[in-house]
Amino acid sequence: MNRLKLKYASVKYTSVAGIAALAVLAGPAAPGAGAVSPHASHAPGAAATAAPRPTLTAKSTVASVRAWRDFYIYGVGRNMRPGTRVTLQQKQGKRWVSLPASVYTARNGAYKMRVKLGLKGRNSLRIAGGRAISPTVYVTVR
Repeated sequence: MNRLKLKYASVKYTSVAGIAALAVLAGPAAPGAGAVSPHASHAPGAAATAAPRPTLTAKSTVASVRAWRDFYIYGVGRNMRPGTRVTLQQKQGKRWVSLPASVYTARNGAYKMRVKLGLKGRNSLRIAGGRAISPTVYVTVR
């Protein structure tokens, strides 16, 4: 009798495993039946969404400035740690070149950077740091 129970138990588990494998291979029965929302939680208390993407803003205190005169570029970094280093970049030809000007963000994410430019004409500038890049700011040097 023991053998009969053992044989029945192994057939039962084998068939359940076979049905599960068949269900995985066949896919969902109805369109969207097996789809899992990217916002669904798979475990109690688990965070299903990723951290928000870091962003930077940038503004200039002037639109036009004489060569080698001080002006400021300021803005705010969102969704990044306080004290994140941000660097000024200038477009030279088709490439963005990091200039030797950088500051650290404050506790609230704000930064303010003093800048001097000597390259005359319309300069394209941006701020990069913390895996984020600001929109382009244009300053004309005369």
